[in-house]
Amino acid sequence: MEKIGWLRAAVLGANDGIVSTASLIVGIAASAADHGAILSAGVAGLAAGALSMAAGEYVSVSSQADTEAADLDRERRELAEQPEAERDELAGIYEARGLSPELARRVAEELTARDALGTHAREELGMSGHLAANPLQAAVTSALTFAVGAALPLAAAALTPTGLLVWVTVAVTMLALAALGALGGWTGGSGALKPAIRVVLWGAIAMAATSAIGFLFGQVV
Repeated sequence: MEKIGWLRAAVLGANDGIVSTASLIVGIAASAADHGAILSAGVAGLAAGALSMAAGEYVSVSSQADTEAADLDRERRELAEQPEAERDELAGIYEARGLSPELARRVAEELTARDALGTHAREELGMSGHLAANPLQAAVTSALTFAVGAALPLAAAALTPTGLLVWVTVAVTMLALAALGALGGWTGGSGALKPAIRVVLWGAIAMAATSAIGFLFGQVV
């Protein structure tokens, strides 16, 4: 399950990179910019997007990590100051899940004796060691997956003559989004077709909007 969670996060990061970079490239191309300017904008979009994703994830997950640390400190204090009350609270959790009062009490006592803080973190706070927030890992993962996704439309634009650039970029983007959407749906257990269609649709909307904006801006300038 942990590997599937990371795979889904990677798919989402790559999707963001594909859509934002492809939309930027198509928008700049629609403004009648030359090939060099289009590629420069694409590279800048890849770098800015990857760094923005990394910074955003780092700040977000750091806040989550701070909250987790504060919750653990509070739980550690409560276990030291009122161990009986905490044991009763743990037994109550197990009773609510269907155990008899006697069995719930025995389970609470045995788990508390083995690892009081870990048990309360897991059962009361919903935390476990492998799910603890890791800001640096989240930042690096987001940046890398965004950059990998952004590289696809950027490579298509770099290898295509200006006259065909928009059409080839759109085609490559649609195929990549369909594949990633299907993969994301598969990892989530919701099937491949519907997520793929949804991702492709919103990618098309984003590219159409930026293309229209780029065309209008090119006409004004």
